[in-house]
Amino acid sequence: MPLFGNSFSPKKTPPRKWVSLSNLHFMDRSTREVELGLEYGTPSMNLAGQSLKFENGQWVSESGSFTGDRRELQRLRKRNQQLEEENNLLRLKVDILLDMLSETTAESHLMEKELEELKQHSRRRK
Repeated sequence: MPLFGNSFSPKKTPPRKWVSLSNLHFMDRSTREVELGLEYGTPSMNLAGQSLKFENGQWVSESGSFTGDRRELQRLRKRNQQLEEENNLLRLKVDILLDMLSETTAESHLMEKELEELKQHSRRRK
């Protein structure tokens, strides 16, 4: 014999009224940024004693200049220039070699064609 009756039927809960417990919708944007810390600023980091910040898609030194050894910087620039010149020279050489290959291939095809014509001509004579 059940204590609470034959069937279990709980009462339906009434729908909740939409009441926000947060007062964020009463604040203006600047107050919300201050309250919630939504003002992040620019990302920054310290790497090997050099302070860098991220601006316009690039990492930039906060001091505005390279603080390393000037001789090292000059050496790196000179090496970069040498490598760029070497790269340009190698590109030029590749272009020349491709032109030479194209010319040789064209001459080879012409010679093969002439040889085939000579063979056909000699077969007709026999």
